[in-house]
Amino acid sequence: MDTTAYPTTPPGWTPVARRSIGPFTTHVTYRRSDGSTLEWSSRSHRKHASRLSRAHRRELTLWAPRQASWWIAILFAAGSACFLVAPFPGFLQLVGPAVDGMVFFVGSLLFTSAAFLQWLETINANRGPEPTARQRLRLRLLSFEPHRIDWWSSGIQLLGTLFFNATTFRALQTGLDSPSYDRAVWRPDALGSVCFLVSGYLAYVEVSGHLFGRPHRTLESVIVTVNLLGCLAFGVSAVASYVVPSTDSAVSLTLVNLCTALGALCFLVGALLLLPEGAPRSRSS
Repeated sequence: MDTTAYPTTPPGWTPVARRSIGPFTTHVTYRRSDGSTLEWSSRSHRKHASRLSRAHRRELTLWAPRQASWWIAILFAAGSACFLVAPFPGFLQLVGPAVDGMVFFVGSLLFTSAAFLQWLETINANRGPEPTARQRLRLRLLSFEPHRIDWWSSGIQLLGTLFFNATTFRALQTGLDSPSYDRAVWRPDALGSVCFLVSGYLAYVEVSGHLFGRPHRTLESVIVTVNLLGCLAFGVSAVASYVVPSTDSAVSLTLVNLCTALGALCFLVGALLLLPEGAPRSRSS
C-alpha cells in the first residue's frame, strides 16, 4: 500500500471511481471488502475525519467547543462582522478613525486565528477513510503534502490573512495621503486578496471536482460558492483602494467600502454555515 498517496486506500478496499483535478484527488468511490460502497470527498472527509474536528454524537450543532471546526466558524464569523461594520461611514463617524482602524485590525487577527485552526484541521485529517492507530494519536503542526488540494487551499488562505494583518496594522499609522501608502498598505492588501482568490477557487474546485463546473446543490457547495464571491469582492476592493500617484487619491473609496462590506457579508454567511456542516454525520455518508 502506498502510504504517501492521498487518500490512502485501506487494506481490502478497492477504488472503483475517482475524480481528480491534475494531481489532486477530490472524490473517490470505494468498494469495501464486504461488498458495500463508500463515497469519499476531500472536504467532507477533512471536516469530519480530522483529529481536531471529529464530531461527537452528543454535541449540538451550535455549541461544540471541543471541535476545531466550531471555533473556525466562530472566529471567521467574528472577523467577518468586524470587516462588515468598519467600512460604513456612519460607524467611522461614530467611533472615529483610530477605533475604526483597530476594528479592521482585530478582524484580521480573528481571520488569522481561524485560518490557522483550519490549517491544523487540514493536516490532521486521517490519511484515508479508515484511520490507523498512529493517525489517531499523532498531532501535527506542519506538513508537506503538495498532492492535496486542501493543503494548498488552507495554507494559501493562512498566508493571505497574514498579509491582511500587515495591511490593517500599517493602515493605523499610514494615511491615504502618505507617499508610502501603496508600498506599506496597498501592496500587502493586494497580495492578501490574491491569496484569498486562489484559496477560495481551490476550495470551490475541491467540492465541485471540476475546474469550471458547478457543484451539486449541497451545504458545502453553498459555503464554497459564497466564500468565493467574498474573495472576488475583496479583490475588487483591493483594486479600488489603489492610490493613483497623479491624483494622490484612491481609485474609488465608495467601491472600497462597498466591496469590503459585501465580501465580509459573504464570509459571514459562509462562516455561519460551517456550524451545521461540522455536525455529526452517519458513518456511511
